Amino acid sequence: MIPTDAERDAMRGVADHALDLHAQGKDIVFTAAVVKDGQVIATARNEVGDTNDVSRHAEVVAIARAADALGDRSLKGCTLLASCQPCEMCLSAMRWAEIDRVIFGAQQANSAAAFFRFPKLKISDFHAACDGAFDYLGGVEEDRLHVIYAPEGQK
Repeated sequence: MIPTDAERDAMRGVADHALDLHAQGKDIVFTAAVVKDGQVIATARNEVGDTNDVSRHAEVVAIARAADALGDRSLKGCTLLASCQPCEMCLSAMRWAEIDRVIFGAQQANSAAAFFRFPKLKISDFHAACDGAFDYLGGVEEDRLHVIYAPEGQK
């Protein structure tokens, strides 16, 4: 999968947002965006710490904002961008929203295990389980995001 110029620009913005939050000393620094037709239609950061709602991951917030912006719960034709590989819940939300593409920075294999509740499930498992209904690409901006998401001792 090859990202479009708009997706690459949006991914840089997602990474910048996460790095800014990290520089501010925030403890939860996951960020996301949704792109459609070359335009960023929603951005978000993780809101779990603000709301005590464990479902308010950046990807879920971005998906909800994109659906509101488009006036439709189907986000076919959209790309989800995330600073870290989406967790199992976020991948499921992405599929319920019918998002076609996901691009992310830090990959599960290079991230702290605590970010995944079913660590033996890989994105390739989700991809296979839905007969390849979405395309994915990880590692975009990962070199910059490593300082945030890598396991302790590898940062």
